[in-house]
Amino acid sequence: MEPFVQTSESILSITPWIADCPSLTAGFTTKHGGVSKGPFHSMNPAFHVHDLADDVVRNRKIVANSIHMPAERWAGAEQTHETNIAKITAEEAGLGALDYDTALKRTDGMYTSESGILLTLLFADCVPVFFFAPKHHLVGAAHAGWKGTVGGISAAMVEKWTKVEGVPVEDIFVAIGPSICPKCYMVDKKIIDLLELILEEETKTAYNQITDTQFALDLKKANALILRKSGILKENIITTRFCTSCDEQLFFSHRRDKGKTGRMMGFIGFKEE
Repeated sequence: MEPFVQTSESILSITPWIADCPSLTAGFTTKHGGVSKGPFHSMNPAFHVHDLADDVVRNRKIVANSIHMPAERWAGAEQTHETNIAKITAEEAGLGALDYDTALKRTDGMYTSESGILLTLLFADCVPVFFFAPKHHLVGAAHAGWKGTVGGISAAMVEKWTKVEGVPVEDIFVAIGPSICPKCYMVDKKIIDLLELILEEETKTAYNQITDTQFALDLKKANALILRKSGILKENIITTRFCTSCDEQLFFSHRRDKGKTGRMMGFIGFKEE
């Protein structure tokens, strides 16, 4: 069953998690229901793509009203395709929410144990990886493009939760969200070689070799394999079937749209009790 279910024009919700934990809000935006124009039409929540800042703020407030989480309580990041992970507290709530200048610097993963904070990251083909440990009141999100994937950002989040937060690995649930599929994503051998440093022989199950120099890489599967290698139970991982490139009616795609496009927002947080 598809875990990301469209619950409004602008929102896909991670319904299996929300059904078990009504105080949770978690999901991924579509490209519809906003006010942006041109290549950003219409729900673009990204400041850094040179959309009109006022339109981006309006889009973010539309999402905030839809999911009942005020934008002033969001945390946003300056994503740099690295593996830096920040723990977010009330002190950081609001950073990067309604402007780009205050966004958390060089951050591609974040997590929190506090209610009333929404973690937000932006995507346009890279893999959104959501983390949830309901017994420990923890939520997290990571941005895993090819650099973050081969850098092991998914494994780094698991390590933070198990070693720093003391969460048993079997208590961690993961949802892998809409991102580019292998039919739409060709990479060279350099990236496959880097992935093999983490996955070794298992790497072969995450790609198909098309030519001597071109490989169709399944980034979603690569992250799932890395998570399994980190100890996450297979039954605790749910993966979407949506592709940001194929599903043109729903999503922006950096690769399909040749770079001039908007972004989708992955978000997760606990509402105030």
